[in-house]
Amino acid sequence: MINDGIENIYAKPVTFPIYQTSSYIVPEGEKYRYTREYNPTVENLGREIMRIEGSEDYNVFSSGMGAITTTLLALSQPGDRILTHLDTFARSYHFIKEFMGRWGVRSDVSIPGTENILSSIKKDTKIVFIESVTNPILRVNDIKAISERCNEVGSLLIVDSTVPTPYNIKSIKLGADIVIHSSSKFIAGHNNVISGLAAGRRDLMEKIDAMRRTLGTTLDPNSAFLTETGMKTLDIRMEKINSNAMKIARGLKDNKYIKRVIYPGLSEHRDYHTAVKYMKGYSGIVCFEIGMDAMKFIGNLKRIIPANTMGGVDSIASIPKTMSHRSLTPDELKILGVDDHFIRLSVGIEEPEEILDDINNALSHQ
Repeated sequence: MINDGIENIYAKPVTFPIYQTSSYIVPEGEKYRYTREYNPTVENLGREIMRIEGSEDYNVFSSGMGAITTTLLALSQPGDRILTHLDTFARSYHFIKEFMGRWGVRSDVSIPGTENILSSIKKDTKIVFIESVTNPILRVNDIKAISERCNEVGSLLIVDSTVPTPYNIKSIKLGADIVIHSSSKFIAGHNNVISGLAAGRRDLMEKIDAMRRTLGTTLDPNSAFLTETGMKTLDIRMEKINSNAMKIARGLKDNKYIKRVIYPGLSEHRDYHTAVKYMKGYSGIVCFEIGMDAMKFIGNLKRIIPANTMGGVDSIASIPKTMSHRSLTPDELKILGVDDHFIRLSVGIEEPEEILDDINNALSHQ
């Protein structure tokens, strides 16, 4: 046998190893047949998100959008009604509104804000899909209040909590049935991997798992290893990022070239009291409106990286209108208040003074 004595070949590793294999020798493991279905490295990552979120079960995906699309396809059918809000990530919004609509699933879209979401939940709403802290305008939705309304009508509540991470808010404990993360962002934390995670009720996770194995939205073991490695430092990174973001948000308020600053930790934020009530920290996204063209601004930056992502150890600036939310219509962007002067800053772990200086210098060269 080719596996004779295999148990004597390897020592027990400190770091969970990468099971770089497409399939497994039978009949030893009934569960392990093919890596598209199950892989120990991928499962190790899943067990970690289950532990952190305090959920009954988990699923791991090839991307955050893979987590969202697989979850929604697994839990809905033609004739169902799904509610989301306009200030979600644009890909999520279009998937629910357009793609799901072509398959006979009805969609409702609320304008931003918890009260608007609550008033949009109908008696026949099957799924409510929200972001705990929205991308890009940083509204903080009251998960507990929305969960209570969902329970009244029998809706499932799915929460994308990519922006705050489980370090800052525990969606399951506040009543979410499922929490989803684009773990490519803050959870992995180094802009070197694409992955997605979901955690929640076991009966729902089992349905989603079957859909994942069918669709093939499965994470590869190398990416699982990188994500889990990044996750080990999530707490210490988010503690520093939270602190940096607060200092930067306060510092930007004093800049004469900046018209407004959006950050949940500022007392003037529309959802400040909700943030204080439920969040440990206010995470690492700071948005602001400048008095100059956004493309010229990011071209002037020396320290901050211009890119279409967020959540890494390096500070990154993006322009939602032309990047993450470029597919929205002018009217939709107007409702969000996102225009050519709107900047989304993903704060890293550098010294905050370096980031403020870079922003100030970029703005001063108009």
